[in-house]
Amino acid sequence: MHWTEYFGYVGAFLSAVTFMPQVWQAWKTKSVGDLSLGTMSIVFISVVVWLVYGFYLNLIPVIIANLIVGLLSIVLLYFKFTFPKK
Repeated sequence: MHWTEYFGYVGAFLSAVTFMPQVWQAWKTKSVGDLSLGTMSIVFISVVVWLVYGFYLNLIPVIIANLIVGLLSIVLLYFKFTFPKK
């Protein structure tokens, strides 16, 4: 593996964990009142676009990162619609 591929995997890992603290905090507090539905919608749409791009060019780091970010985005959107409003 070329050294640049390692950068791709490190970048994918860092991108993938971006929302983990937010998901944990939302789950722990059962509060997502400050979470922007617009921002989360844009994130989800960008994930779909990146996945199409990653699959088309067979870019494994891009695919992995965006699958994880997409899953975490779905979790946050689920929280947004199911946690009680405060």
